[in-house]
Formats: sequence, structure tokens, C-alpha cells
Amino acid sequence: MFNKGEIIHHSRDKLGSILVIDYRKHRVLTFNSVFEQSKIDRRYPHVPVHEYSRAMLLPAAFSSPRHVTILGLGGGVMASAFHHLYPECRVHAVELRQAVLDVAREHFGLPDSERLKVTIADARNALSDLPDASTDMILADLYNADRMSPAQAQRQFVEGCSRALSPGGWLVLNYHRTPDPEGPYFRQLRKHFAVLLVFKSKTNNTIVYASKQPFEAIHPKDPALASLEKRLPIDWSRLISRVSRL
Repeated sequence: MFNKGEIIHHSRDKLGSILVIDYRKHRVLTFNSVFEQSKIDRRYPHVPVHEYSRAMLLPAAFSSPRHVTILGLGGGVMASAFHHLYPECRVHAVELRQAVLDVAREHFGLPDSERLKVTIADARNALSDLPDASTDMILADLYNADRMSPAQAQRQFVEGCSRALSPGGWLVLNYHRTPDPEGPYFRQLRKHFAVLLVFKSKTNNTIVYASKQPFEAIHPKDPALASLEKRLPIDWSRLISRVSRL
């Protein structure tokens, strides 16, 4: 992909390269691989471009969170989106690499706001430090240059997320491939969450949604989605029509 864009930033830390590449309209964060970690339209940095990133925001259609925790900052796309979508919401992002945070601030329009806190830490440690029932949504997008972090698929991770979520909270997970719905991971999720849903993106990412409480389904033509679309245009109706319940 590099030959079609201009590399405007290249740095290294102990975990490898960090590149920022500009195309005609878009800006991409990559860890020196064929995979795009984050992508924005430079005119609207708070609007996610990747379909799977947009899909990770869908629980906002069912709940107006007061506090959101994001594990894996990347370019800060989801942090910026929630910061923009809900002016009263506080966002806490956890990022392993200081250099990635620096790039998000300098090149991806990450807001400088008292409502947005970023902690540099291993997500597993940061999760264990969260007080019980202290956050309304946890969005986990833990990836290195070429694969998902195995931490995201561990029993302790699910338990930690469940403990930190409020009684009506949501866990959202970005998976590089769909876990077995009858396998141990989904059995573990069902122990802690009342409802499980999935979304399969065109790039074969699977977004898993786990809600602590039952909720009423929302029709793709619901006026609430039109209201959300005006505030953050990501095609809410089309995305939500592709969510299925497990």
C-alpha cells in the first residue's frame, strides 16, 4: 500500500515501526505491515473510516454512556468518535506504546480535553486497576502489527471486563476471525453477559457485542438512528441491520 501514499511520519520504539501515510483524502496508521491500524478522513478526524471501527460504536444506539473505556488507542479514532458523539461522556483510553499516543495527538486529531484520559499501560494491568462497575462500555481493539493480542481471548480478560462494567454495560471486541459460537470463549461470555451479538465486516473482522442486560431491539428505520447519523455519519441504519444475535 505504501507506493500509493506519502509517508509523513516514521518512528520506532522497542516494539517496532510506526508509520503514518497520507493518501488523497485519508490518513493511515500502520505498524509497518499490510494492515491498517487506524484510518481517518483528514477533513473529519472524529468519523471512523473502517467499517469494523464504525460497527464497534453501535452499542451507542442502545445506551448513552457516561463513561467509556477503550483498550488499544491506535490513532484514537474511537476515542475521538465517542468524545464527539456524547459531549457529557468521559473517555478513558489505554495504550501500550507512548509513541502511538504521540502520533495520535500529532497526526490524527486526538482531542486535548479534560474528558479524555489516556493511560500508557498494558491493557490487562489497566483493566485490573479499574474499580468495580466504573465504566459503561469497554471497547477492546488490541492488535500488534499482524495479529490480535492473545490477551483479548483469555478467560481472565472477560472476567475483568465484566467486573469493571456497570450493571447495564457493554463489552465490544474486535476479532480477526470469528470464535466458535459453541466454544469455550462464548461459553465464558455467556456466564457474564445476558445478550451476545455479532457483526461481520467486509474485511472479515468479527465484532462481538456482549450486553450485561437484555434490551429492546431497534429497527433500522428508528428515528433515534437518524439522530445519531446527524451527529456522527457512519451509516448507523445499514450497520445495525447486519447485526445478528447469538
